[in-house]
Amino acid sequence: MSGHRLPLLPVGVDNIPAGAEYLPERTEIELQPNQPVQRFILAAMTHRILIIEDDPDIARLVQMHVRDIDCEADLAADGIEGVSRFRSGNYDLVVLDLMLPGKDGISVCRELRSGESYVPILMLTAKSSELDRVLGLEMGADDYLTKPFSIHELMARIKALFRRVDALSPSHLPDVGNELIRCGDLLIDQSKHRVSIAGREVELTAREFDLLACFARNPGRVYSRTQLLDQVWGYNHEGYEHTVNTHINRLRAKIEKNAADPKYILTVWGVGYKFAET
Repeated sequence: MSGHRLPLLPVGVDNIPAGAEYLPERTEIELQPNQPVQRFILAAMTHRILIIEDDPDIARLVQMHVRDIDCEADLAADGIEGVSRFRSGNYDLVVLDLMLPGKDGISVCRELRSGESYVPILMLTAKSSELDRVLGLEMGADDYLTKPFSIHELMARIKALFRRVDALSPSHLPDVGNELIRCGDLLIDQSKHRVSIAGREVELTAREFDLLACFARNPGRVYSRTQLLDQVWGYNHEGYEHTVNTHINRLRAKIEKNAADPKYILTVWGVGYKFAET
């Protein structure tokens, strides 16, 4: 074997040759005795995903496709098992169904968010009402998809969440001179992800904070809904501009004295939104 280059395989075991033995602890495949000696190095998996979904067909389908984007995935069939696996594992993202036996997705989301570490949560729901989506987002979910969904869109959402987390990691953050942004009574601490109004701390979801920080770092700049989808959500899908509207309405309700007459996040009619200039 010396001097021979080992062929790379994509993540997962679907492409392993017949008769090969999967040795994950050695990150390679070795054929059984009496077969030609050949080794296959597995490409390293870049992320771990926990899929909490009670429909086994959907769970296995998502698990199969995330392998194509170099992700290892564990499955949990109910909310109680999902919380247990999350606490005992080290995951980079959670795909969470809203309707679960044992413990519903909203309760699971609340428990996952009660910990100190931040892990993105993508919620799947068979319900299409805005109330269910907003409730999930209020509990800390970063994004949602309504069933039935396109597997290509699901993969795009997952990759977008990974990009956003990578962009917010200390090694990728720009070296700003002042991590505190103040506008009137509003104070934004970028390093600690905290927001307060006149000394009173305001509870924001991760996506709400990112949206507010995007505005506050660029006061006076007008953003269209599609630009905000690109910069805050990491993707731009036609027809999802309502997601921006929903988040801005909820953000205004939390930081404005009068959401109907905002002083921080202003509407530029026919264009989009901007943050007030101090």
